Formats: sequence, structure tokens, C-alpha cells
Amino acid sequence: MLKTHGYAAQSADSALVPFNFERREPRANDVQIEILYCGVCHSDIHQARNEWGNARYPMVPGHEIIGKVTALGSAVNDFTIGETVGVGCMVDSCHTCPDCQDHQEQFCNATTFTYNSEDKISGGNTHGGYSTQIVVDRHFVLHVPDKLNPAAAAPLLCAGITTYSPLRHWKIGKGHKVGIVGLGGLGHMGVKLARAMGAEVVLFTTSPKKVEDAKKLGAHDVVLSKNPDDMQKHLLSFDFILDTVAASHDLDTYANLLKRDGTLCLVGVPDHPHPSPSVGNLIFKRRQIAGSLIGGIKETQEMLNFCAEHNIVSDIEVIPMQKINEAYERMLKSDVKYRFVIDLASLKNPAEPA
Repeated sequence: MLKTHGYAAQSADSALVPFNFERREPRANDVQIEILYCGVCHSDIHQARNEWGNARYPMVPGHEIIGKVTALGSAVNDFTIGETVGVGCMVDSCHTCPDCQDHQEQFCNATTFTYNSEDKISGGNTHGGYSTQIVVDRHFVLHVPDKLNPAAAAPLLCAGITTYSPLRHWKIGKGHKVGIVGLGGLGHMGVKLARAMGAEVVLFTTSPKKVEDAKKLGAHDVVLSKNPDDMQKHLLSFDFILDTVAASHDLDTYANLLKRDGTLCLVGVPDHPHPSPSVGNLIFKRRQIAGSLIGGIKETQEMLNFCAEHNIVSDIEVIPMQKINEAYERMLKSDVKYRFVIDLASLKNPAEPA
């Protein structure tokens, strides 16, 4: 077994603390990875604090992982020692169901998530990227293009694919008007990706302080959603709206802005349900409210290649592991532009400040 250092939540109301555990030795199809960077996703807070009601403790969060290959199983021939690779939200699935056969592993009923899942191979819980190393089935390891900055690429493994996948599924491109609701870890990636795909991009925010930032990130226009007059100007004009907000809010506010046959797609998961939308709002314009969950491995690799081609990475603030509890509190105050990324070298330096 491989001795591994990390940080873990021991309960829903405890801070994350140092935690030592063991990873399995690589099997024939496994890739062993030294973790260099791990993004901090808002879902890490939801899970660590059991806000979704499915927490397994002790919990080592983290599913936006960038690292270097340190060992390969005997059957692995598509990765090389020293290569920069990524691991996202999944580390296994059944491989045989219709979803897996369609390269949509995220919908497989037997998906093993990177953390807070049953570890079907080693037993116990899966542990994520707030740690020094990980061992993953080669089918769930991604090639990270050399052009991408490794630290800034880490959030692409969740925030990037979570916004890329629905934009691709609904075939967003030139001639489409796209709204992005919320300018956080997900929203800022949605703006960058939709703009790179050729769409007219409008950012919705409740904060006047984010107007200039949104335009710098690529938004053609910014709407303060609390201003009824500003919202009224955009009635019946959007082909697609990507709602990234992970808090309960009125969906009709945005459904009203859709054209006939327009789609409002939800990717933020609130800890309390949204108010029920108006059925008439949907029926009388044949609108739809949909949802999207990350993306499959094939599509995630496509997203990484797209980001390399268009020079897209996340806007990040790099922190040592010892600052994770402070980072959680700052995230809840929206005090980050726009994603924290942990430098795992800090776990090898005991002098790093707490």
C-alpha cells in the first residue's frame, strides 16, 4: 500500500485537518500520480459539511486534480512516466452499461466518484485530491496539453467540463445568444467557453462590482438581475441560458428571457430546492428547463484540447493546503476570483504557515 498525506473532514461540523491514509498499489490498468495541484470546488464544501446528506467520513475532498505520472501498470501504454495528467470527478464506472458505451460515464449507475464514494476496489471510501498522490484506472486519467498552465488547468476538470458539456450538447455556436447566470468558479468558465464558441454572451449577476470583470472575461453585455428594467430589455431573446448558481432562486426570472424553444440549463446544485417554475412559462413558448452533470471522459479530453487551442484556463488564487479552511470561508463570501487551487507541495513542507 502507498502511504499518502492529505487533509480530511472528520465530521460535518469539523474543520479539515491533516490525515494520513493508504492508496492501493497500481494494478495492471492503473496510473499512479503525484498530485501537484487540486482545485477547490463549491461542491467540496457541500460534501464536507454534509449539505447534500450523503457524506462519508473521514472525507478527503478534491476532484480537480493535476499531477505527474510516477508509475504505470503493466497494461498501460497510453501514458508515460513524468507526463502531466488530470483526474476529474470520476475514477471508475461499470464500463458496460449504455451510458458507459456512449462515453457518458457520469450517468452510469455504478460510477465511482473521486471522493465520498464507496471504494469498490480497496474498500472503505474513495479519497480525493487534497492529498499527495492518487492511483486511478487509466480510462479515467486525462492527458493535459503542454500549452495549459498546470495550476490554472486544475479547475477545468470540474468547472470547465461542467460548463463545456451543456454548451456542446445544445450545439452553441455563432449566431446564438447565451446567458450565463452567476460569475463564480463555474460562471467565469461559462463566459470564456461560450465566447470562444462564437456565441453572443450575456452575464447575469446581482453584484455591480462584477460588471467590469465579466466584460474582461469575454461577456458582450452584463445585466444586473435585480434591476427589472435591465431584465425587461432581454425578454424573449435568448437561445440558451446556463444557470451556474448553487443557491435556491426563482427560475422564472430567467425562463422569461428565453425565445420559443429556448433552454434554461441548471448546473448548480442548491442545498434547498428552487421554487417551482411556472408551467405556463414553459408551455406557451415550448421552453425547457434542463440539467447537466459534468461530462464523460471522452468529452472532458475534448474540452482540455479545446481550452489549449483557445488559450483558456481558470482565473485562480493558489493557496497552501494549510489555508483550506480559510479558503472555504472566503468562498462562502464570494471572496475569490474565481477558483482556489491548492499547491500540494505545501504538504511536503512542514514549515508552511497554517
